[in-house]
Amino acid sequence: MIREKLEHYYSYVFEKELLDEIEQVGVYKKLRENELLVDLGDQMKGVPLLLDGAIKIVREDKKGEEILLYFLERGDTCASSFASAISNGKCGIRAIAEKESEIIFLPKEKLDEWLVKYKSWRNFVIDSYNIRLNEMMETIDTLAFMRMDERLYKYLTDKAQIMRETSLNTTHQDIAYDMHTSRVVISRLLKQLENEGKIKLHRNKIEILEF
Repeated sequence: MIREKLEHYYSYVFEKELLDEIEQVGVYKKLRENELLVDLGDQMKGVPLLLDGAIKIVREDKKGEEILLYFLERGDTCASSFASAISNGKCGIRAIAEKESEIIFLPKEKLDEWLVKYKSWRNFVIDSYNIRLNEMMETIDTLAFMRMDERLYKYLTDKAQIMRETSLNTTHQDIAYDMHTSRVVISRLLKQLENEGKIKLHRNKIEILEF
């Protein structure tokens, strides 16, 4: 089953020899919804490849308040955890399973070796950094230039695309945590979006009507 998923999501990226090594040394793990994958300050012993599901990446300030940075979906890896593993530093992000997910952990001892041995791995790592950098810049642009209702609608549609669902099981408070604002503000703006015909509100569920 693991090999099938590796082949399905990574065969167009990695050569067979690298897939063989990943299957041999990787550690498979299944995550429950809301299960913590990586926490702030963790010493990274490897990096995850996401086989299925969705992972939320957040930062936390000194007061313990969080803000969403981006989501990972199947076929992705976490560039931040890669950097921490390579440098033997502590992780600066928190990674949480947004839904039931499957990953395969790759030991950090192999990361440098594969950078030299496999061009496809080098390209994958560089592409991952580039994608995450673009997402970080998009997050900054969103915070700096978008109105709060626009930010909220983008958050909902981005999450729907990552989750591959048009109905999101979430609460107003959960959204407020992700967007670093208050539940009252989120509730008011969700009602505004519903009145505009963009979403439909249900109990602990939001249906996206427009993309």
